[in-house]
Amino acid sequence: MRIPRRAARVAVSDPTGSVFMFRYDNEEVGVHWALPGGGLEPGETPLQGALRELREETGWADVEIDGTLLCLWEHDFTRAGVPVRQHEHVYLADGPRRDPVGDLTAAHAADAILRWRWWSPAELAVASEPLWPPQLPALLAGVRAHGAPAQPVDLGWVPVAPPGGGSPD
Repeated sequence: MRIPRRAARVAVSDPTGSVFMFRYDNEEVGVHWALPGGGLEPGETPLQGALRELREETGWADVEIDGTLLCLWEHDFTRAGVPVRQHEHVYLADGPRRDPVGDLTAAHAADAILRWRWWSPAELAVASEPLWPPQLPALLAGVRAHGAPAQPVDLGWVPVAPPGGGSPD
């Protein structure tokens, strides 16, 4: 049985349309790339959690999120030995292209963040490692072509592949 977990993430795009992502390694699903973010604290709204997580993981305290949601999605994985079904709110934000700031070594180690990088739209479209959510390249292409969605795209539950490419439970 999986424990429900609420989380929020931020798709920070630079002026060229590149998006900032972290590379993770998870015991259940292996290496993947995801946007900055994570689990909500008790009493925290998804928007509050997204801002807090962005600050904790990047050191950026000046990125503003206007509340525009790109998508909602659920996925299963194991966090700290606990199987969870995570429901995520993914917000949009604009920001300058820059490196994370401050000493984030301990925070990244605790979350199994291996490294980070900016991905151009062309690089996202041909990524060889899994992206979370898997539909991210198409969702961001839609934003570039048509603007932010009036309502977030609800992806529902999305299976993520375990290491070796087999099918998830």
